[in-house]
Amino acid sequence: MLEARSGSVPEEVRLIAEKEDIDANKLRTRLAEGRVIIARNIRRSGKVNPIGVGEGLSTKVNVNIGTSATVYDLGMEKEKARVAVKYGSDTIMDLSTGGDIGEVRTALMEASEPLPFGTVPTYQAWIEGVKRHKGLPPEDLFLKIIESQLEDGVDFMTIHAGITRSLASSMVKGDRLAPMVSRGGAMLAAWMLENETENPYFRNWDYLLEIFAKYDAVISLGDALRPGAIADAEDDLQISELTTNARLLEKAREKGVQVMIEGPGHVPIDKIPADVKLMKSLTKGAPYYVLGPLITDIAVGYDHIAAAIGSAIAAAEGVDLLCYLTPAEHLSLPNPEQVKEGLIASKIAAHAGDIVKLGEKARKEDDEMSIARANLDWGTMFKLSLDPDKVEKDYNQFGAKIDSCNMCGPYCVFLVLNKYFEKPRYRS
Repeated sequence: MLEARSGSVPEEVRLIAEKEDIDANKLRTRLAEGRVIIARNIRRSGKVNPIGVGEGLSTKVNVNIGTSATVYDLGMEKEKARVAVKYGSDTIMDLSTGGDIGEVRTALMEASEPLPFGTVPTYQAWIEGVKRHKGLPPEDLFLKIIESQLEDGVDFMTIHAGITRSLASSMVKGDRLAPMVSRGGAMLAAWMLENETENPYFRNWDYLLEIFAKYDAVISLGDALRPGAIADAEDDLQISELTTNARLLEKAREKGVQVMIEGPGHVPIDKIPADVKLMKSLTKGAPYYVLGPLITDIAVGYDHIAAAIGSAIAAAEGVDLLCYLTPAEHLSLPNPEQVKEGLIASKIAAHAGDIVKLGEKARKEDDEMSIARANLDWGTMFKLSLDPDKVEKDYNQFGAKIDSCNMCGPYCVFLVLNKYFEKPRYRS
């Protein structure tokens, strides 16, 4: 960010500009102003493909993986990382709470290469604090864990600095249907309420900026008070935390530290555009990273579909990074197949949003697919799909015997009308 402000164009900016078909100087300006971030810890230079997130760039997708306190299977988590890389995730976050978290992180970071890798350091601080001190972690442990993870090469971290002690008190006394659904936020709220003191991240924000600047890593300002029920969307708690995050963001920009803002959560369709506009206005165009949003609370077992609907609208309105949800959301730790389903649903949503946001530049593959369909060019259709193996398997599931699919068979419109076109579209 500081290099971009000096007027020179960092090599990462040149690479992203070429990949995204955007002017490198425009991208440099947006990075300098904090409207674009590039998640890459300098400890991992050469191991991570630079990914740009923000204004004028394609919508990116994040996959969450990680062990739980009840299901510890490192092999399965590494397989999830491989699935995420194979099917086109842009970033990966490790949300592990089971096993030796440091060892798990090292293994999953390696399995996730070359994608930028994120964490929620509060989890490790809380769990290690409980194990070592038989109680809540001391304040300095929250900061030490962040520094150790940065030293390990973590590229971006969710830091719940915006939930203050007063907001935590208001939350537990409030009338939300789902008072809090953020795991990291709940840990910090309990710590503040028990110790009767301020959020260690909020109180030590200047110090955190120093250590993030040292590693050129990205802070993802968490939304501990995101709505966990659509009835709670855009309430006072959510907006108050967002306002606090906007102030913290301004301090980070002054120091040249890259920041993105995290958003909800559970939001009905009609409130999504207002949510995005408010966030972008308060933060002067900072990159926005949302979980979903889920547009209904009854889609249990199919939350990846509910999230994809909300994500497509959010992306079209200007959201920059989508966190996927899987069919197992609210039910279980996901398995690799569910990770794949959630990722592909989110990638469809991201692309649908980009067609609105970026226009013809994003629509190129759609046009190629349309031409291939009109030409009954199955090989090209398989190749352009997000999951070629599944698409080809579905095409052949009843034994394709003619050149059209077996939904229409010989009555395929392109077979019926082919000879009437001035230039026949299909030749057997």
